[in-house]
Amino acid sequence: MSVDATAFEHTGATPGVAPLAGESTGRWTVAAAEALYNLPFADLLFQAQVVHRESFDPNRVQLSRLMSIKTGGCPEDCGYCSQSAHFDSGLKATKLMDVEAVIAGAREARDGGATRFCMGAAWRGPKGRDTARLVAMIQGVKALGLQTCMTLGMLSREQAQALGDAGLDYYNHNIDTSERYYSSVVSTRTFADRLETLEHVRASGMKVCCGGIIGMGEEVADRIAMLVTLANLPAAPESVPINSLIPIPGTPLADAQAVDPISFVRTIALARVLMPTSYVRLSAGRTAMSDETQALCFLAGANSIFVGDTLLTADNPSEDADAALLRRLGIRPATAD
Repeated sequence: MSVDATAFEHTGATPGVAPLAGESTGRWTVAAAEALYNLPFADLLFQAQVVHRESFDPNRVQLSRLMSIKTGGCPEDCGYCSQSAHFDSGLKATKLMDVEAVIAGAREARDGGATRFCMGAAWRGPKGRDTARLVAMIQGVKALGLQTCMTLGMLSREQAQALGDAGLDYYNHNIDTSERYYSSVVSTRTFADRLETLEHVRASGMKVCCGGIIGMGEEVADRIAMLVTLANLPAAPESVPINSLIPIPGTPLADAQAVDPISFVRTIALARVLMPTSYVRLSAGRTAMSDETQALCFLAGANSIFVGDTLLTADNPSEDADAALLRRLGIRPATAD
């Protein structure tokens, strides 16, 4: 089953066939992405597998660990977030962690098989007084042989350059959802603010980690538009986390309706086809997913997960459970790039 390539602005793509890895340098249109998303399920997964195998070993999954280095008290009002100061989620705010404690956590992550260590701080953006400690964390984690990633909120061009100069490999800054739906989730910043930070990150030489959250009340069209936005950036993000909303009591989205698993798998598959060489990370929400749903996500092209019992402030599958699932599927942890 092929997709009409006339909906894809391209140079060199095969007419009548969905563009695969390396076949096009064009920009995706929403029409082309919708056509892919709506393919019969088997045909969509087949295309995603073909694309995936062009760039990755289908039986390898990258393991990352995420640590909250500063929890709670965030001035932003993201409707999904337990760390917002606007909502009573019962979470106690903490100060920025000491460098030594972060490095100890990174060492534990490395010894557990992780190749990337991600550090998250609940800020609108970092302040100058934090720079020296953040730089020390980056350098200490890199000295362990791990890839480094941080998510600290919005960055100015100068802040991004300082992190890049310190050796930070990836910076995470999710766009969360489509531009149309964004204001329904967040009011304290704009979609354009998100894109501006991504521009600063890219200009600094760091790699971009950017994805979104599924299940916030958005329509399927919003999920497709979000992925098209990412695919059409000047360079697609090297890492694309796809999160399934974890409803947090006390937040505006506490009663959000769960997304149908097949729809979620379709979103993963579309991300893979639109961004062939990106790591597509099956991120938050895995505790509510069956093993079968996760297996379908890997089949659809997901090739990265977070390991560890806690994901910032939310639960994550135990490392034993993850190891057992990957073993049953014949999937091995990827080695460091």
